[in-house]
Amino acid sequence: MRHVHVDVMITPQPLQTIGDLARRTQAAGFSGMLFTETGRTPFMNAALAAQAAPGLDLSTGVAVAFPRSPFIAAATAWELQEATDGRFRLGLGTQVRTHVVRRYGAEFEHPGPRLRDYVLAVKACFAGFRGGRLDHHGDFYNLDFLTPQWSPGPIDAPDPKVDVAAVNPWMLRMAGEVADGVHVHPVAEPGYIARHVVPNIAAGAAKSGRDPKELAVIIPVMTIVGDTDEERDRARESVRMSVSFYGSTPNYAFIFDEAGFEGTTARIREKQKAGDFKGMAAQITDEHLATFATESTWDGLADALIARYGDLATRLVIYNATGDLDRFERFGEVARRITARA
Repeated sequence: MRHVHVDVMITPQPLQTIGDLARRTQAAGFSGMLFTETGRTPFMNAALAAQAAPGLDLSTGVAVAFPRSPFIAAATAWELQEATDGRFRLGLGTQVRTHVVRRYGAEFEHPGPRLRDYVLAVKACFAGFRGGRLDHHGDFYNLDFLTPQWSPGPIDAPDPKVDVAAVNPWMLRMAGEVADGVHVHPVAEPGYIARHVVPNIAAGAAKSGRDPKELAVIIPVMTIVGDTDEERDRARESVRMSVSFYGSTPNYAFIFDEAGFEGTTARIREKQKAGDFKGMAAQITDEHLATFATESTWDGLADALIARYGDLATRLVIYNATGDLDRFERFGEVARRITARA
């Protein structure tokens, strides 16, 4: 079993609430907080969490890359790395074309190669901040001007780790080649991870002469947990909705097909086009849930997660833990037990 850290997935909250949430996260037993990017950006939440709960690991999981220049992303990560004494990870992703072009007004063409170039540009900025020459010339980004006045300067911490969200084999190889870790998708069941994530990361790492063990494998986990049938039934229906949402994305169809559920995405999309959200969820059977989620009692959850992911993950991220304070604290105790076991 690898040494596994356990974080909690956080949808960014109003800024006045984050300090208290960060302190509760630390007290509950989680290793850190992973901030998504939806209607709110993740970076200010991370900054406030760093001040409220020193010692927590903080990361973006994931920040949308293309609407931000690589320099802006690098400078923001640099400040957060300094604020956390080296406990910040910059997680980046492409999002999808509609969001990037129509919501952010940014370019999206060739998203995989563009993200590869973006990661290299961010790392070139880090070298420039330490006093080196900023000299990045790629297919999409060219950065070669940085004077001391416009540099944040060196910090007493290593460069932030840069992770990328990856699903298909090309992106996973790219992550292994140029990034420091990969954010695996929430519907990444263990078979998919073994077939695609592990070997493709290794192939990318070999291309750049690195040991794949140096790369973080960050896996969000959906759980159906409870000590009563009623509690587990509520969790089961929530997870069913989440899996149906992700299953509607064509790029993820092969994950369902290879897991033995061929045609799931097509059936979900048919219901989605009709505006039938209950019908979307109905396409996710209990057999789907047994594959894509971990079901357990509270006392058994730590062992169940270790059994499924202990040899695959560097970091586990508990999905949908927030909301109910008692459940949040119970998930924190599970996180504490997993970290202690590791």
